[in-house]
Amino acid sequence: MIPVSKRASAIEYAIRDVVVPAMALEAQGHEIIKLNIGDPIAYPGLATPHHMVEAYKESLSRGESGYSPSYGIPQLRKAIAKDESAKGWNCSENDVYVCHGVTEALQIIFAAILEEGTKVLAPGPHYPPYMAYPQMYGAQTIEYALKPDDVWSMDFEDINSKMDDDVRLLVIINPNNPTGNVAGEDEINKLLAIAKNWPKCVIIADEIYDGLDFSGKQKSVSSLSSSVPVISLNGVSKVYYAPGWRIGYMALHDPTNVMTDLRDGLERLLRSRLCASTPAQMGYLAGLESDRGWMISHKSKVQSRRQLCLDRIAKIDGLEVEAPGGAFYMFVRLTDKKWSLDDKDFVLKLLAEEHVLVVHGSGFSSQKGAGHFRLVYLADEATLSTAFDRIDSFLERHRSAKE
Repeated sequence: MIPVSKRASAIEYAIRDVVVPAMALEAQGHEIIKLNIGDPIAYPGLATPHHMVEAYKESLSRGESGYSPSYGIPQLRKAIAKDESAKGWNCSENDVYVCHGVTEALQIIFAAILEEGTKVLAPGPHYPPYMAYPQMYGAQTIEYALKPDDVWSMDFEDINSKMDDDVRLLVIINPNNPTGNVAGEDEINKLLAIAKNWPKCVIIADEIYDGLDFSGKQKSVSSLSSSVPVISLNGVSKVYYAPGWRIGYMALHDPTNVMTDLRDGLERLLRSRLCASTPAQMGYLAGLESDRGWMISHKSKVQSRRQLCLDRIAKIDGLEVEAPGGAFYMFVRLTDKKWSLDDKDFVLKLLAEEHVLVVHGSGFSSQKGAGHFRLVYLADEATLSTAFDRIDSFLERHRSAKE
């Protein structure tokens, strides 16, 4: 038997791990309502804009199937820099590096910054790669608390208590995945004030959902930082509805010129992995440079589906939720003791009995996500209504059986 590395065997990705039993049920002929994955293309009425698709196709027609520059196509870097600058900070095209999605950007950042004994401080609950990848570089991810009874806002006392000279990266996901919380200017300034005390620390600002802010509070972290180095992450997947194109970017904000060596390391890693998809970059460029009026219709559909979920959850005994301010997730609390103590069992039994697929909260943090489940609210209204009917029936049936 050929041995597997410890780093690979230890990785878990709850969002996709729960798909395995769902696939087994589908093989038996069952139809599954899938509310587990944040892929807007999987749901009706949220297609990738036509002009972006045409730009992708036209790029292929022009024969642009070869390698492109390792840091990204110059026109796209320039367009991204213009877009970031419009958020309130002076971003140059030379500050922008195009990657094979935000996930690759994270892997490159971790490889360039982390070493044995260093730490990443990330919110709990969190998007799984923030926990999975740092260990590959001998680092450790420490969770800081989000307040479950205060719209999942950041717990600054907890952050302060966990900061030390080994923390190299302080992560903010805004809007947050999985909770949907949006941090406003006051919260971000408090986070920056903490980071300022630790000169070896860089803030990662994961802002991939910034165009899906329903609170009006979302702000670019870079726009508020006058001294703390920030790496902003964004891309085409969520706000531009093209996750399968796998185009993301990192934008470096270095107000006091402390990232010179780090920038060199990032560029070396980027060159070593060649480039991101050339025609997909051209599709994203079309999205950035064209009129964005289409986003109003898409966002309206997302908001309508969000409200339906809030209304239904409010009427179901056994469920509670803090209304999300952005993204397209709800992190739903299980109030029945049977399920609050084992949210994964709830998810697996709900799938087996009602054929509704969601993700257990403990998959986003074994402690800080426990007793919850994440629901993607992008399905059409009829499908969401059916899913909640089944969830309600499931909870009631198991409650009655216990009695």
